Amino acid sequence: MGKTKNIFCLSRLGRAFIYSWQGLKACYQNEPSFRLELFVLLAATPLALLLGRTPFQKALLIVTILLIMLTELVNSAIEAIIDHFGKEEKLFGMAKDMGSAAVLLAIIIALIVWIAALFP
Repeated sequence: MGKTKNIFCLSRLGRAFIYSWQGLKACYQNEPSFRLELFVLLAATPLALLLGRTPFQKALLIVTILLIMLTELVNSAIEAIIDHFGKEEKLFGMAKDMGSAAVLLAIIIALIVWIAALFP
C-alpha cells in the first residue's frame, strides 16, 4: 500500500499562512488604497460591535469591509501582473479597469449594508 498524503499537513498550512502573510504585507506596503481600507476596518470594527443590534448584523458589517479588502487584494494582484508585462495592450487596460470596478462594487455593497443596518 502506498503512503496516503495528509491534506492537513501542518508544514503545508504553515507555508500557506506565510505566503498569505507576505501577500498582505506586500499589498500594505505598495497599495495606498489597501492601507486606507485597513484603517477603515480598524475604525469600523468597534463601530460595528457597538452599533450592530445582533451578532449576525455585527459580523455582516465587519465582513463587508473585509470584502472590500479582499477585492483590493485581487485587484492589486491583477495590476501587478499587468504592470509586469506592460501597458500597451488594450486588454490590459480593460482588465485593470474591471479590477477597479470590482473594488467599487464591493464599496457600494458595504455602503448599502451599513446604511440598511444603521438606518432601518
